[in-house]
Amino acid sequence: MIWSKVFRQAQWAVATICLGSLVHAGQTPAIPANDLVRTTVQNEIKASANPTARHMFASLKQTANGSQTKLYCETNEAMAGMAIAFDGKPLTAQQRQAEEARLEQLKNSPAELVKKRQREKDDADRVTRIVRAMPDAFLFEYAGTERGRPGLGREGDELIRLNFRPNPKYEPPSKVEQVLTGMQGNLLVDANRRRIARIDGILFKEVSFGWGILGHLDKGGHFLVEQGDVGDGSWDMQRMGLTFTGKLLLFKRLDIRSTETFSDFRPVPAALTFAQGVDLLKKQQATLAENQRSETDRK
Repeated sequence: MIWSKVFRQAQWAVATICLGSLVHAGQTPAIPANDLVRTTVQNEIKASANPTARHMFASLKQTANGSQTKLYCETNEAMAGMAIAFDGKPLTAQQRQAEEARLEQLKNSPAELVKKRQREKDDADRVTRIVRAMPDAFLFEYAGTERGRPGLGREGDELIRLNFRPNPKYEPPSKVEQVLTGMQGNLLVDANRRRIARIDGILFKEVSFGWGILGHLDKGGHFLVEQGDVGDGSWDMQRMGLTFTGKLLLFKRLDIRSTETFSDFRPVPAALTFAQGVDLLKKQQATLAENQRSETDRK
């Protein structure tokens, strides 16, 4: 068993070295496409479980009901987030007071903070399960290369494009992975850093959950995630697009249409508490508000 594990690790090491040299030479990698995805997924999960840096950043989310601009700060307790604009307009004094009161309540309620952290962990676990299932759920094939650009991989680096389609032999272990059985699309991978730069998938058929009793997702749903180097060597999500319709529990209509972009990443201390993160958000919001006033005065 031990020697088998050592031999397998040696195989992956040799394959990764060979892959790196071929990428620089602009050739199709010698290892099977699914093996490349498997090693990349393993590294993605490792990077997610052990982040090298935490950041404060901005988010612009657009839905059918309008847009919302938020500031976020990663802390060692939970993600701190503060809305600063709706439909491009700064919050009114009343809206700002309500937002600050919400954050103060979280700061002063350990039980609520624990619940928030658990919700975030549950969401992260679902994402991890989806990503971990990809090498088994899909069949991959090489489909060329493209260069990284701001917000996608690392600018100027070569990314390998892979098309994917469902693996007919895959049996999803739960309804979380069920969506993969009806999805096809393409993947962009930085083979040298073993990071996923883009996942772009579309539902080519209706996907049911629980034999259709719990619900379904309609054909045509679209899922897009792009990530890249945020300037300090660490990678983070830069863009996410979701377009899904369907039904939950037979009667509740599901309609998700949103695009969210993330920008202005700034490093923050690794040991930052939630309360300290909120304080940083307030300072950043005040700075942005002052800059907006200065621009208005100049006009």
